Amino acid sequence: MILLPGALIQNLQAQDHNLTFDRDEPPTKQMLMDVREVFEFEVRYGFFTLGWVDVEILPDTTYQGETVHHLRTRIRSNRRVPFVGTRIVNYETLFSYNQDWFYSHLFWRDDIHDEEYETAKIKFDREAMEVRFFEKGEPADTLELEEPASGGDLVFLYSRLFAGIEEPYELPVYIEGEKSYLTASSSSNIEMRSYDAFDDDVETYFSEGTTDADGPFGFSGEFKAWYLTDDLRVPLEAHVKVIFGNVRVRLISYERTHYDGM
Repeated sequence: MILLPGALIQNLQAQDHNLTFDRDEPPTKQMLMDVREVFEFEVRYGFFTLGWVDVEILPDTTYQGETVHHLRTRIRSNRRVPFVGTRIVNYETLFSYNQDWFYSHLFWRDDIHDEEYETAKIKFDREAMEVRFFEKGEPADTLELEEPASGGDLVFLYSRLFAGIEEPYELPVYIEGEKSYLTASSSSNIEMRSYDAFDDDVETYFSEGTTDADGPFGFSGEFKAWYLTDDLRVPLEAHVKVIFGNVRVRLISYERTHYDGM
């Protein structure tokens, strides 16, 4: 067997996935928006696959006359799980960013399996500094807006700005008519881990945190996460507590292309 140096293996992986390892510091927001990434994660509870999570930055669109970014998170259930059946839910977010953070304009949920759309919607009104919740088109609740405001899914981007540096961060999260907080911190230590998305073991940064928000599968409480040490700090894995125990979310497929705008 021929042993390849770690740097050479890392370089081969980078060529296969358009990865680069030229930076010691985390990515900038502009760097994350200059690419289009497609993620597929497997959600497991013990030996059972509960489902899959697909995350994708879609082409830019317009909202209230301004160009904005579009993040889609799709949750697909495993129809072989008893009493669950086929469930496909899209979480859509229109967002922008400034010098300090990413922030949401509009968040909504589509229950694709039931052909019910915008079953929940959140509007972030920065003129009135209010967050307005809607359920099936009807007004539900209104809360004061605190930046950087989002429906929670922007942590997928925001957390990458801190991966590998020992600087804690906190995010207000607006879900189901309530405001919660997510706090987390990362480590600069490097750990080798293996993922189906890559042929060989990869270098990772570890992060951990807690939230009192009620997320998908009843996700709440403490969580752990791992990120690739590449220039964009690709999210690789998360361990989260849900209503029936602990689940693991692991990257099984990843694609990256450069983006030139609308």
